[in-house]
Amino acid sequence: MYLVDTNIFLEVMLSRGKKEDCKVFLRELWKGTIKGIVTDFTVHSIIVLMDRLRKLDALEVFLKSLSAYRGLYIYPTSLSDELRAIKLSKGRGLDMDDAIQYAVALSIGADAIISFDKDFDGLEIPRKEPNQVVSL
Repeated sequence: MYLVDTNIFLEVMLSRGKKEDCKVFLRELWKGTIKGIVTDFTVHSIIVLMDRLRKLDALEVFLKSLSAYRGLYIYPTSLSDELRAIKLSKGRGLDMDDAIQYAVALSIGADAIISFDKDFDGLEIPRKEPNQVVSL
């Protein structure tokens, strides 16, 4: 089970440089050949960002698509997760965004955090990029 970070979705939604790698990874989640968790915090972060960018059509497609993923589950963060994130932020030097993701990854016993964010490097749960999980 993987924790899927916000930037994996944003690469595709904003047509960034690693979009194709992310599309392959997300397709495997959609088919259910791999399993992943996305936090509701990630979903809400994407909502805020896409609203700021006025990309509401892309946001609507994203939100509608979430229920079609056979291998992706939305994890509702709890106050316990967020309190744990504060401790992790203080102890690991992570910003709260990353600390919440890491707290959830620890809670679910994730095999890896799928992300391009190098702030996750050197933690107990490894960071992997999409091309390290699926063959391109």
